[in-house]
Amino acid sequence: MGQQPDSIRVLLADDHAVVREGLAALLGAQPDIEIVGSVGDGREAVRESRRLEPDVVVMDVTMPELNGIEAAGQIHDACPATSVVMLSMHSDVEHVYRALRAGARGYLLKSSAGSEVAEAVRAAHAGRRFLSSKITESVLDDYIRKRSTSSPLESLSPRERQILQLIAEGRTSADVARLLSLSPKTVDTYRSRMMAKLGIGDLPSLIKFAVQHGLTPAE
Repeated sequence: MGQQPDSIRVLLADDHAVVREGLAALLGAQPDIEIVGSVGDGREAVRESRRLEPDVVVMDVTMPELNGIEAAGQIHDACPATSVVMLSMHSDVEHVYRALRAGARGYLLKSSAGSEVAEAVRAAHAGRRFLSSKITESVLDDYIRKRSTSSPLESLSPRERQILQLIAEGRTSADVARLLSLSPKTVDTYRSRMMAKLGIGDLPSLIKFAVQHGLTPAE
């Protein structure tokens, strides 16, 4: 491949193969960057990060089963030497704030990723924060400074957020139980606990909450 011995090792995570292929072509053409893996969902991203220990993970925010922000938090905890750069179609500050709170070093809008992704990878690898040019740090800093209360999502545990995403994706309690190696009764208990914590009285409202807070995309 002609890579330098000290190349930045990158893992790609996006549920669209065409996006992964495009990123691989862009980054693979850089003399100082090497693509070491490519995966299609958040759970795979966490697993492969542990196995490969890449320098940087470039990961989509919106992925099935385990979204990119939750995966970023798990990668940050399991692989502290690995930096995460998030890719997203969403420029709202809520998404950016949650990604950085989860430990992500960078946040790229997909609309400008082609011109910025290599720069973002290098910045993240060097320990610097990188935000798409369309997201101003002053707006983000102002948001964090003014925010006196945490996001309602932060009242939920990582396990509860994962179950909430799966429920919002239309999975039954039996489906969720099978995916997470739990009993259906345990899943129902988690769901009841989440609804109580959030003050939500019915399942459609719980799903609407998950979509509004970016855990899963609106159809």
